Amino acid sequence: MLAQDRPVWRSCISKGSTSYEQSRIADAQNKRELCKFMANSLPTNPADHIFLLAVVEEGCEPPKKKKSGKGKKSGKAKKSTVVDGVSTEEMSKEQLEEHIVRLREELDREREERNYFQLERDKIHTFWEITRRQLDEKKSELRNKDREMEEAEERHQVEIKVYKQKVKHLLYEHQNNISELKAEGSVTMKLAQKEHRAQEGDLRKDMRTLKVELKEQELANEMVVKNLKLKQDEEITRLRNDFERQVREIEAKYDKKMRVLRDELELRRKTEIHEIEERKNGQINALMKNHEKAFSDIKNYYNDITLNNLALINSLKEQMEDMKKKEDRMEKEMQDLQLQNKRLVEPLQKAREDVGELHKQMDNYEQDKASLVSTKARLKLTDKELKDLQWEHEVLEQRFSKVQAERDELYKKFTKAIQDVQQKTGFKNLLLERKLLALSDTLEKKEAQLNEVLSASNLDPNALTIVTRKLEDVLDSKNNAIKDLQYELARVCKAHNDLLRTYEAKLRAFGIPVEELGFKPLESMVAGQAFGQGTAGLVSVPT
Repeated sequence: MLAQDRPVWRSCISKGSTSYEQSRIADAQNKRELCKFMANSLPTNPADHIFLLAVVEEGCEPPKKKKSGKGKKSGKAKKSTVVDGVSTEEMSKEQLEEHIVRLREELDREREERNYFQLERDKIHTFWEITRRQLDEKKSELRNKDREMEEAEERHQVEIKVYKQKVKHLLYEHQNNISELKAEGSVTMKLAQKEHRAQEGDLRKDMRTLKVELKEQELANEMVVKNLKLKQDEEITRLRNDFERQVREIEAKYDKKMRVLRDELELRRKTEIHEIEERKNGQINALMKNHEKAFSDIKNYYNDITLNNLALINSLKEQMEDMKKKEDRMEKEMQDLQLQNKRLVEPLQKAREDVGELHKQMDNYEQDKASLVSTKARLKLTDKELKDLQWEHEVLEQRFSKVQAERDELYKKFTKAIQDVQQKTGFKNLLLERKLLALSDTLEKKEAQLNEVLSASNLDPNALTIVTRKLEDVLDSKNNAIKDLQYELARVCKAHNDLLRTYEAKLRAFGIPVEELGFKPLESMVAGQAFGQGTAGLVSVPT
């Protein structure tokens, strides 16, 4: 039943406005029109049926009796209006009813349009609120992301500054060490020259003893160096194998932990999703069954009411022919209809209560649906957080691998540098020792030749004195060369030991065990000579 048909029902049941007799005649005509209209267009919509019952309740009360004199006076006092060029007093009842129906149709149409526009306005306002709220949320998320990017950039800049400061600090320390070593060398060179001049007499006396000791020390040092090299190679191989084994064990352990954690999280997520889907599917199926049951009950109820109304209409059609002759009987039937309407009020109230209950169930369904949507959103957010954590874990693993590779590379470079320094130092020591032996042999030969020449030739004392002085000068120059070579050997060993101590201090500062270095300080091979232990000491002798 359309909304524009409702005024017809009202007009068909409306009361008369002149007198009680006219109202009775109008009621009879309206009832005939009502029966015809109900026969042609019965309401199928429950809301229209409710409206029809309300109209019947409203329009079926008998009008109150009025005095005829007052009715005439009121009729005379009315002002006539003109509609379509015809006065309302000149219109017939059918024209007035048509005019009233048209006005009521226009009124209902205006009301429907007003309701429609109000609903559209509310809907647009709701959509606008939702969109504005979503826009605010996206803006806040964008601000959070920008802030996180700025913080990450600041942290990155701070790390770069820290590394630059570390590099500057290391360069500064290296420069200080170089300057200290240079100053140390210049000072110790002067001290060594003085000490060497003082030791020259003692060295001449101990020359032969030193030759024997040098040969013995050379053999012993060669054996010691060979043993140390073998031990060092074995230790390096063992340490390398241990570190590689530890790295493999750590990688295997954390890979296993990562796989187990990933499997547990994946299983937990799938289980929770399955439980939520099962629970919500059960709720949805229950709601659908309840809605279908309620809809079928309401449909059956209104079908019963429609069948009853059809039966009532058929009975009214049969009684329509005798309507004019049986007015009293119609009044009695009118009362019966009123009673029947009163009886229908209770089912109507019950139907309204059922509609309210269905609305509540619909609200519960919407709430469950909203909770399901929010749960899915939280699940997506959790998946996103899990992916972010996995990505961060991969980034950290890559950074760890990179740092580990840098550490290995630095360790290799450091080991190579130490080995190069040690090899160069050993090579220089060997060259210096061989030069010293060669000079000692040459000195012995020259002394023997000189003694033979002196014993063979009968020179005068003056010539012998001159030759002896020249020989002493040659010996002094050779001894000075020997001292210079010994000083150079001591300086190289001292530089090696200082560099070794510097690296040990750096290893302690970075938390690396000093035992992993695998190098030991060098000792002096010259009797009575020791390396300085302070910052300015280089070569010294016991006093």
